[in-house]
Amino acid sequence: MTTEPDSSAENAEPRGAASATDPPVGEPPTTGSAEDKPLTDETAKAATETPATETPATETPATETPATETPATETATPATETATPATIMTPKAAPPPVASAGKSAIGTADLVFKNITRTAGIGLLVLIAAIAIFLVLRATHALSANTGHFLTTQEWFPNETPPKFGVAATLFGTVVTAAIAMIIAVPVAVGIALFITVYAPRQLASILGYIVDLLAAVPSVVYGLWGLIVLAPNMKGVQLWLNDYLGWIPLFNADSVGRSFLVAGVVLAIMILPIVAALSREVFLQVPIAHREAALALGATRWEMIRTAVLPYGKPGVISASMLGLGRAMGETIAVALVLPASFKISWHWLEPAGNTIAANVANGWGEANSIGQGALIASGLVLFIVTMIVNIIARAIIARRRDFSGSSA
Repeated sequence: MTTEPDSSAENAEPRGAASATDPPVGEPPTTGSAEDKPLTDETAKAATETPATETPATETPATETPATETPATETATPATETATPATIMTPKAAPPPVASAGKSAIGTADLVFKNITRTAGIGLLVLIAAIAIFLVLRATHALSANTGHFLTTQEWFPNETPPKFGVAATLFGTVVTAAIAMIIAVPVAVGIALFITVYAPRQLASILGYIVDLLAAVPSVVYGLWGLIVLAPNMKGVQLWLNDYLGWIPLFNADSVGRSFLVAGVVLAIMILPIVAALSREVFLQVPIAHREAALALGATRWEMIRTAVLPYGKPGVISASMLGLGRAMGETIAVALVLPASFKISWHWLEPAGNTIAANVANGWGEANSIGQGALIASGLVLFIVTMIVNIIARAIIARRRDFSGSSA
């Protein structure tokens, strides 16, 4: 009974000694703690001085911590910098050549389109210059043989010997008939466009739009025959009424009425009406909805909304449409040739059966003209060409002054 405790104590002592001295397998050896060592005089002094020296000892790691962290960040930065070229050089970076190939294809298409449009623009200028040169060259011989003044003479005898002709009467008739057509057609066309875009219901607006566009497809000879057979006889009552009540105005004072400037102007007005109305309608449709709604929200009536929001925005487009209609009216040939009696006289009485235009004179006189007569007709065409160019330049200048409302300055 006494030997068992002694054997257990002997066995426990080596186990405790082994656990205190020998480290476990795989772990670093540990040193003994300060409690197992006997306290010497030096350690006692160090222990007593520890509270006084602990404060700088604890501050020292605090000051050394940023110093140790800074190299870590500095070393991490090159690591990322060195990693970036590695990622660029990887096969995953192949898309840039594909993107550049796509950009080169788009650039080629843009270059081709740019060259085509540039060629078209330059070709148009060359064509206009070629027409002007042709007219000048073909008219030079006739103008040199003319015995009258080309711009002021009213007579037209280019086939006589000596030839005597002038463009004054035909130019006057061209300007007068075109002016009458513009005075009648532009307000009516703008009114139709406003009704279609603002007032009319959607279904009715689409039907009216188709009808107005259909008028532009009618041939000019049909308008001329209609003006000669239907309009001219039925316009006599209107012309007599104007003569009776507005005869004190020289323009409406006439001894007789018939196929006059007024009839020709009405025919031209009907012909250019679909052009001006269609273009004005498209311009009014482009007015921002916010402009209209803002005007109505401020308490404006529908007419005030049109006057303040729609018309200022669409004015450049209406001017452009009017200039196109004016060019059509000044260059119309068959319809005017069938309506006017082809007389060469400047008459300020627009109700009398007299008058002629440059285009109608060319159509009527080309078949019977000799070489000088053809040159004279070509010279009158050159005058019409110059007048049309001047009118278009003036129109472009007017439109340029209204850029704020056209939206091109945005």
